[in-house]
Amino acid sequence: MLFRIPRRTLAFMLPALGLAAALTVLAPQAHAAQTLRIASNFPSDHTASQAMTLFKTEVEQATKGELKIALFPDMQLGGAMENVDQVRSGTIFASVSSIAYYTRIVPEFEAVSLPFLFDSRTAAFRVMDGEAGKLLDQKMAEKGFIVLGTGELGFRHATNNVRPLASAKDFVGLKFRLQPNEVHLATFKALGANPVSMDVKEVYSALQQGVLDGQENPYNIIATRRFSEVQKYLSDTAHFFDYINVVANKRQFERLPADQQQAVRDAMAKAMQWQRAEAEKLDTHWREQLIKGGMQFTEITPETREELRKATASVVDLLRTRVDPKFVDLVVAEGTAK
Repeated sequence: MLFRIPRRTLAFMLPALGLAAALTVLAPQAHAAQTLRIASNFPSDHTASQAMTLFKTEVEQATKGELKIALFPDMQLGGAMENVDQVRSGTIFASVSSIAYYTRIVPEFEAVSLPFLFDSRTAAFRVMDGEAGKLLDQKMAEKGFIVLGTGELGFRHATNNVRPLASAKDFVGLKFRLQPNEVHLATFKALGANPVSMDVKEVYSALQQGVLDGQENPYNIIATRRFSEVQKYLSDTAHFFDYINVVANKRQFERLPADQQQAVRDAMAKAMQWQRAEAEKLDTHWREQLIKGGMQFTEITPETREELRKATASVVDLLRTRVDPKFVDLVVAEGTAK
């Protein structure tokens, strides 16, 4: 049955309906809820994964749930190189990995991976938080990526199953797994070792089967990846300092409303500040866990460290032939400033 509205009633209703429509147009429109997928090759108990959990909480609170974060740690969406390709194509929003996995996209990242460049974390982050870091961010943006944050992976140390590493000659002939970074590979070649580039997801089985003699990683990765189960000897070589990068697809990031972009940046700044502090605090803890677990630890003396530094000095000149020498000089200057 149809009901007719009396003309007198309709006359009163029309102005009110018009006002309501106008207010609807003028009212702020809520952002449509969406989910950002972020992949990582780090185990769930690693500080990088814990920092991303903090990031998720901060973003979802700041945006009142309009922006959801879906985290996929522990190689759930593939290895680090696969995650980089997924970010590039826009299959996922962002990935969390070592900067080494971006050196083939932006070779300048190799400059902050030079051997024995940094004597401390302070020096390492002075570079990445300074002018060199800004230039790297610009290079990444030109390639379609946004660097949301940089954390600490830490000083990298060598392990193997053949002999203790106490001098430069002990590296000769050993087959080591390294990240896909030309500076890293050149460094171990300079020491007389046989370096092999390999994604971290393949390393445990390669060590277990004897395909590799050794590998190199920060203490936290050696522990959380359980490499101590298939490696006997550990030395505090500290040959590289490594960073964690949280990198997003530039197009996807720029499609977010301005307030959500800022929420993401603010949350990541807080998460990375926490991660850096926590990683530094736990560094000695992880080393002691490895020793207690049965690894034979050999401390590198200052004399041996200088021997290793001299043996790998040619790597700097090699890098200057492949990237802008001025950028290499900037990194070295910032990294060695007192």
